[in-house]
This record gives sequence, C-alpha cells and structure tokens, in this order.
Amino acid sequence: MGGMKKLLNRSLKPMLIYALLVSVGSIPVYFLIIDFIWLRELDKHHYGIKRKLENRIDALSLPDSTVQQTVSILNRTEPGFTLTAVGASRPDSLYTLIRFDPFLQDREQFRCLVTSIRINNRPYRLLIETNMEEIDETVLAIAGVSLAFFVLLLGGFVFLNRRLARKIWQPFYASLGQLKEFNLQRDQTVAFAKTDILEFAELNDSLRQLIARNIAIYQQQKEFAENASHELQTPLAVVQSKLDLLLQNENLTARQGEQIELANRALARVSRINKNLLLLARLENQQFADRERVDLSQLVTDQLELLADFLENSQLTLTTAIQPGIEVEGNRLLIEIAVTNLLFNAIRHSPETGKISVRLANRQFTVANSGSPALNPDNLFKRFSTVSAKTPSSGLGLAIVREISNRYGWSITYTFTDGQHIFALAV
Repeated sequence: MGGMKKLLNRSLKPMLIYALLVSVGSIPVYFLIIDFIWLRELDKHHYGIKRKLENRIDALSLPDSTVQQTVSILNRTEPGFTLTAVGASRPDSLYTLIRFDPFLQDREQFRCLVTSIRINNRPYRLLIETNMEEIDETVLAIAGVSLAFFVLLLGGFVFLNRRLARKIWQPFYASLGQLKEFNLQRDQTVAFAKTDILEFAELNDSLRQLIARNIAIYQQQKEFAENASHELQTPLAVVQSKLDLLLQNENLTARQGEQIELANRALARVSRINKNLLLLARLENQQFADRERVDLSQLVTDQLELLADFLENSQLTLTTAIQPGIEVEGNRLLIEIAVTNLLFNAIRHSPETGKISVRLANRQFTVANSGSPALNPDNLFKRFSTVSAKTPSSGLGLAIVREISNRYGWSITYTFTDGQHIFALAV
C-alpha cells in the first residue's frame, strides 16, 4: 500500500499542471497583446503630435525670416521630436529601434515616426520618438501578478481538495470502515450511513445486497455442515461397533482381518473429520463462551509430556524452550486444541529422522519442523487443505487453529526458512 495514491490527489495533480501551463503560457500572450496595443497607441499619439504641431505653426503665420530660427528653438527645447528641412516630401515611416539615450545614460528602446510637414509651403522632415521601456516594466508586472495568482490558485486547490474531501468523501470512508470491520463469521449486518450523493448511495445499496447474499449463503453452508455432522455421528458409531464385532470373530481369516482393519482406519479418519466439522460449527456458533486465565506455559509442557512416549519410540529429534509464566485468557479446551493441532501437524509432516522445535517466548508459541518444499500460505489454513499427499489428514487441523486464533484476536502465520516449516501463534 506504500505506493498507492489517493484518488483526489490523482485528479489534483493534472489540474495544477494545467493551471501552471496556462499561467506560463499567458505571459507571452500578454506581452504580444500589450506590445500590439502599445505600438498602435504610440503611433496614434505620434500622428496626433504631428497634427497639433502643424496647426500651431500655421496659426503663428511665421515670416520666412523667422521660420528657421523657430525650428532651431523647437529642436533644442522640445524633447522627443526633430524638424529638418528637406528638398521633397517622403512617405511616412514607422519603426522601432534601440539606441543610446544621453539623458538616461543607457540603451533604450524607442518607437519612431518619420513623416513630413509643410511650413510656409516648404517641406520639413519630422522625427518623433517615444521611449518604450514602460512596456518591459508592464510585462514584468503582469508576469509577477500571474505568478502570484498561480500560487494563490495552487493554495486554493490544495485547501479545497483537503477541505471538501473530508466532507464529500465522508460517506465513502464511513462505508469503507464498516467493510473493514465486517466479519462474515460474526453473523452481523452492516448498516451504512445515509448519504445524499447518488454514486455513494448506489454503492451502499450494492454492497448491502452483496453482503446479504453472502451471509445467506454462508449460513446455509454452515447449517448444512453442522446438520450433516450430527446426522453422521450415529451411523459412524454403528459401523464402528459392527467392525469391532467382526474383529472379535474367531473364524476370520488373516486376509479378512486385514480388510476389516483397513476399513477401520478409514472409518476412524471419517470420524475425525466429522468431529472437527462439529468443532468448527460450535466455534462459529459461539458455543465456547467460557473464559478463564490459562497458564499457556504449563499447558504446552503438559501436552509435550503426553507426546513424550511416542517421540521416544520414533526417530524424531525434539528441542523445546518454554518460557514459564505466560498466561492467556480464553476457553481452556480451545487453547489446548490449538496447541495440540500444531504439535500433531509438525509430527505428522516431519521426515522419519526429522527435527521438531517447540518454543514459547514473548507471547509467541512457535512450532517448527524440518521438511521441504515450502507450502502455499494462501491455502494452508483453508478447510480440507492437505499439507502433503504422503501424509493424509482431515485437512481441518490448521483451519481450526486459525478459527480459534481469530476468536481471541490472535494471529497464526507460516514461514519457511532454512528447510524449516515454522508456524507461529502470537497470543
């Protein structure tokens, strides 16, 4: 789950990237638009200056003797334009140049208009220049404002994302929390909170129907297994008694005795399966309600002593390390069954000269046995899952251990390390 990302964060990221691209792309667009408007307005302004100058000079009605003196005075006193006498009028010219400005002592950008006016019917060339450095300052100001708005937009997106997520997605997280707590074996229903969001309401309805169907199917399967196990008890007992009577018959041949013995072993396996199914049914129906403080250290020691004679007559090597004084709370019979099943599982599936290790420390009961290869942990604790075809069993022992551990909030895990099958029950 470490690499997973939240849904809202996935949608927020492309929105922020898009906003950044739009903000960055808007700066050159702003520049082009402002440059176009600025140049157009400057050109209009220059032609306005030309018309005003013509009108004022015409209004003065200067004699020819004073025209040159007046032009010289204007060139020295009026910054931004220059009048020069020419032989003939030329077409107007509009252009932009960068030159050194002696007044500002720096290279500046200018918008220029070269046109012709007539003073006393004599043509003069009029040069009008206007500094354009304000355009760069305007563009920089717009870029700064755009960046500020992007940061504001980014902060707003993140704030709204977190603020609205808690409110809008609250029904979803509430339903998710109930699903995490739901346990089919507890025979409980899920009551989803009401919501006015259509998608979440439809999701809750679908989940409610799905859970109801699964509960019904589970109840049917559980009742079938329980009823079948109860119904099999009497026939199995009758068959067992008949086989015992046949074995006592003195007229049996050796061949007949072997066949009856094989049938007896098969019947014993069926009886164990039936008893385990009944035990699972009782566990699921909460029929082991009694709880008490159980000395787990002593219980494990007692079970090992019961197996001592069997282990001495086998070629198995047993090592134990039991920490004293570890207590748990629960039904003593169930705890004993869990411990016994783990021990018998190790004995049953160890090689003839295998090694078994039993340890209890730090509230963890560990049973390890030699063998290979590694087992599939996904199916190991399921019902009727056999560990090895060479050593047939009911396939319910580990399922019972898991059921007991779930009942008390414990955990049972399996690992395979250095040729050792390790079952660890954390209590």
